[in-house]
Amino acid sequence: MKFLYALLIIFPVLSANAQQCGRSFEEVPVSCIQNLSSNFEKLEKREQKRIETLERAIEENKEGNVIKLAEIEKDLIFMFDRDIEKTRKEYEDKIFLFQSATGLYGKLIIKSISKTVGSTKEETKSTCSMFINSVVFGPKGSEIVKNVTLSIESIAGAWSVDRVSLDEKGTDFVLRREHGICVFKRVNAYAFPYKKFIQEEEEGKVILLYFGLFLIGLSIFLVARTIFQDDERYKAKEKLEDAEVDEKRETPNDFVLKYSRPFFKRYFTPVIMGMKGRRKIKEKYKRTLASSGMNKFLSPEDFYAFKLFLIIGFPIVYLGLRSFLEVEEDWPLSLTPVISIAGFFYPDVWIKGKIAQRQKEITLSMPFIVDMLALSVEAGLDFVAAMQRVIEKAPPSPLVDEFETMIKETKIGLSRAEALRQLSWRVDTLPVASFCATLISADAVGADIAPILKTLAKEIRQKRSSMAEQEGAKAATKILLPMIFITLPAVLLIIAAPMVMKLMGGE
Repeated sequence: MKFLYALLIIFPVLSANAQQCGRSFEEVPVSCIQNLSSNFEKLEKREQKRIETLERAIEENKEGNVIKLAEIEKDLIFMFDRDIEKTRKEYEDKIFLFQSATGLYGKLIIKSISKTVGSTKEETKSTCSMFINSVVFGPKGSEIVKNVTLSIESIAGAWSVDRVSLDEKGTDFVLRREHGICVFKRVNAYAFPYKKFIQEEEEGKVILLYFGLFLIGLSIFLVARTIFQDDERYKAKEKLEDAEVDEKRETPNDFVLKYSRPFFKRYFTPVIMGMKGRRKIKEKYKRTLASSGMNKFLSPEDFYAFKLFLIIGFPIVYLGLRSFLEVEEDWPLSLTPVISIAGFFYPDVWIKGKIAQRQKEITLSMPFIVDMLALSVEAGLDFVAAMQRVIEKAPPSPLVDEFETMIKETKIGLSRAEALRQLSWRVDTLPVASFCATLISADAVGADIAPILKTLAKEIRQKRSSMAEQEGAKAATKILLPMIFITLPAVLLIIAAPMVMKLMGGE
């Protein structure tokens, strides 16, 4: 129950945190910057990756313009464009959050940017200047407010440098000239546009909001169902479950199912049991679970509850790992709905894999078991006794388990023909269907089944051999593409490389 109530709390809390930051310079409080402080490191790592990419390009290409670009963009906040109006439009009144050289958090806004280009005739100087307002939040609620003008000019062809310390203890930023461009750069501070911080926080916000509303609605529904369901009925159901055989309470060796089962059995299955469409769910998944052998562990209602639970379970695990591993940049929030959808369809993919694996094991073990059955019948045992003998002596396999289920069904009153039909329905493979149909026909006319079983074993072996040949033929086709796109180019490279190197050496 605590788990469900937690879902009701998470998203309102997230929404409240999102409202702490304003849009204008005056509306950005210290609490907002402190909440966003973890993004300094993320954005710095992203910036380092970008510079490293440029540096790799330098090593590979050795192009002067690439070298210039890497040098200019390292620690860059913004550059003065040749079209100064374009620079003003982009950066004037733009807010930056920063961490000073001494580790204090602050905010700054660029109020004005100007640039003049000197004329030789008039002997005027070229200048680049900017005016900024800044607030540094000190300890115990103190603030350091500064209005700073940074200006550089060319003197005898050489440009001056202007530095600023916003917390009055170390150089934070510098305005200087690099490769013919005026640039405003970080020195010992970290500074990034306020919009980048907000984007980090609001990434996938709209999608997450709708997803959160869905989870809240689902949680309220489940809580209501748990509170208002018939207690007597639930207690009776628990007593029936306790009376079940131990094998039905065991959980198969599957990580997701093992740790999800306690939750969906307690909170989701009761909801499914009370749904009007329960019969359709049962009809849809009953045979699927029987074919996979999972009907001993999961009812159709349990399986559908498993699917619904993973709509919530997968995103919770994703968000938890995202926070714990500190990989928010690489694992975006916008993937959460996709992961939720993947959670709903995961049980279907998992159960199909179980069915394919089980059917393969049955097909492989069938000739040996049918031979044992034929020998037992020839030795004088009736069909049921012969099958019981096979169950005792044959190595464990899904087919042996199915024979055991069939024996139990005959003991509770089902006819042999009906038990065989149920076996064919559960396993849902062609060899078993053929085996059951042949035995039902032989039983109807009273024929001796020993030679029939021998013939069946022979046919099953032949079919298995033909299937192996078909798989071999498919393998030849599948390996063709890797040979064309991987092996052949490598061979051509080995053959052609010496000739190319020889020609290059000759030149």
